[in-house]
Order: sequence, then C-alpha cells, then structure tokens
Amino acid sequence: MTETGTTNQPLLADPRIQRAIELVWREAALLDAKDYPTWEQLYTDEAIYVIPIDPETDDFRGSLNMVYDDQRLRHLRVERLVQGYSPSAVAAARTVRIVSRFTVEALSDTEVTLRSAQIVNAYKRHEFLTLGAELTHRIVLGDDGDKIALKVIRLNDSEDAVSASGYLL
Repeated sequence: MTETGTTNQPLLADPRIQRAIELVWREAALLDAKDYPTWEQLYTDEAIYVIPIDPETDDFRGSLNMVYDDQRLRHLRVERLVQGYSPSAVAAARTVRIVSRFTVEALSDTEVTLRSAQIVNAYKRHEFLTLGAELTHRIVLGDDGDKIALKVIRLNDSEDAVSASGYLL
C-alpha cells in the first residue's frame, strides 16, 4: 500500500523516509570520495541507473539516454573508473555534491520513492563546472540493509551537448 501525506505526522519525520534520505546522502558521500566499488554495492541486483536526455520521459527503455545502466553496465563503468585506463578516469574531477529538497513520491513498508535536487560542483584541470539535476531514488527497505532499486538523474541541461565528466552523477 502506498501512503500519502494525509496523516498528522510530517512525512519527513517517518523513520522509513529518514532511512531513505540517509542512503541518498551516503551515496553522495561515496561518489565524492570516488569509492565506486562501495557505491556499486548500494544497488539491488535489478536496479537501473539512468540519465535520460528527454527531461519529461518515464519510458527509459524506449528513449535515448546518456546512461542506462543495469547491474552489468554499472559494474563495467566502475571498472573503467577505478582501473585508470579510460580518459574519464585519468585526472578525474574532484566533486562536492549537495542533495536536498526531498519530497516523497511513494511510501510503503518496503519501499520509499524520493525526489530531490542535486548540485554537483566539479573541479578538473583548473576549471570548475556546476551541474544541477532533479533526482528520483526508489529505495527498497530491508532488514539486512536498504538498497537503491532505481536512480534517475534528470540534468537541467540534458538536451545540450555533454562533455565527458570523469565522475558518476
């Protein structure tokens, strides 16, 4: 059953939502630390990590995406980043990201879907780049740990040309 915000208790006070937000913040910290192998373990085996080009689409399989990674493709992406042999891994950008403005899209005893805003400040080769994005995380709550089942990164400039970033969003 999906709950809505009709109770007297503020949704953000719900411990399920707090757990989901903490997981999103942990993910951001791992990405800034470039701890990609640990980041990879935050995802369920069936999870999808997607950066769509069309800012309005929910049909990720039928649309053109900058990134559409299942478990195998996420693993290959992590391997490229940690081995240091790809152009994106050489002199990788240093990043600081802020994830905030959480809203709850869906809530049940086993899942939380959050929307949030992300600002990524990246520094590479004496240049700063700032990216803004709307995020959607579907978090599966479990007794053995919470995991990300879906992450959608809707970049503000998704329809413009994108240069190689050298980091994960």
